[in-house]
Amino acid sequence: MRGRVWSCIVSTGQTWTVGVTGATGYAGGEVCRLLAGHPNLRLTGVHANASAGRRFGELQPHLLPFADLTVQPSDAASLVGYDVVVLALPHGESATIAGQLPAETLVIDCGADHRLTDPDAWARWYGGVHAGTWPYGLPELPGAREQLRNATRIAVPGCYPTSVTLAMAPAVAAGLVEPEVVVVAASGTSGAGKSAKPHLLGSEVMGSVSAYGVGGVHRHTPEMIEGLSRAAGRNVRVSFTPTLVPMSRGILATCSATLAPGIDEAAVRAAYEQAYAEEPFVHLLPERQWPTTAQVLGANTVALQLAVDADAGRLVVVAAVDNLTKGTGGAAIQCANIALGLPETTGLPLIGVAP
Repeated sequence: MRGRVWSCIVSTGQTWTVGVTGATGYAGGEVCRLLAGHPNLRLTGVHANASAGRRFGELQPHLLPFADLTVQPSDAASLVGYDVVVLALPHGESATIAGQLPAETLVIDCGADHRLTDPDAWARWYGGVHAGTWPYGLPELPGAREQLRNATRIAVPGCYPTSVTLAMAPAVAAGLVEPEVVVVAASGTSGAGKSAKPHLLGSEVMGSVSAYGVGGVHRHTPEMIEGLSRAAGRNVRVSFTPTLVPMSRGILATCSATLAPGIDEAAVRAAYEQAYAEEPFVHLLPERQWPTTAQVLGANTVALQLAVDADAGRLVVVAAVDNLTKGTGGAAIQCANIALGLPETTGLPLIGVAP
């Protein structure tokens, strides 16, 4: 693997104003945190519905540079005037607002409204009318960067699909495995959002691991299928089981698939090294070093490791990602950098926080 630059590229010159709606939630708050260190993107407005009129520092006390901003409403009229608008809203709420914003505004949707290409899949998994498809904000997929350059509408991937797609895309693209992927992924509680939910109380999650969305019913499943099928150039089936673990943030995805005939671990590793050699945010770890969620905490990075289970004839790839950084907020900034012609790593942390 070629040498990497382990610091953010600091850019100078033009600046763009940014408004974030859903800024009081976890994903929106992460976008704001990253904007605090961005030299070209200037957060000038925070928006939310229920908390409009309140001081932002009451709701996101860690975001000291923006503490004195007043939370504005989330309607489209309040969001007109920014160069960049980030929509960190629940699914089904972004499309109406986005449709009322000027065509020249760079709109980045962190929700699910514009990720899927199949209207039938949207109707099945989310319900209602499909809002249309925007360029998919996973630059590491083949051909994705070309679609993101100069785009004014971008759909940020889901956090689970980010980890799973990057874990398995090189294998399915090179035909190293059969097009049937099995995933078991563990996630921290922030993936469920900031709204109060009894099953996410500390007393419920501490000391306990639980499965949910079992049996192919998690809404991120069709997004994984679309991303991996796009990479493979053929239909890929995905069996996905998520689990909830007692930590605030992070995803550890264990993905496996049956090896194609004649494929060994050396061939797989060579394919992954080639696929990700130039990627600043995706790191294939040295052999026998396995990813942990701690090593990517707060960083816009994905850590990968692979192994061949020779007895089972399967490839196993493990991916670790911070669901709020590379899984959401960092991806939004990464895509904005590409769309605006900035160096892709501008303002993004490449090193995790430890301990």
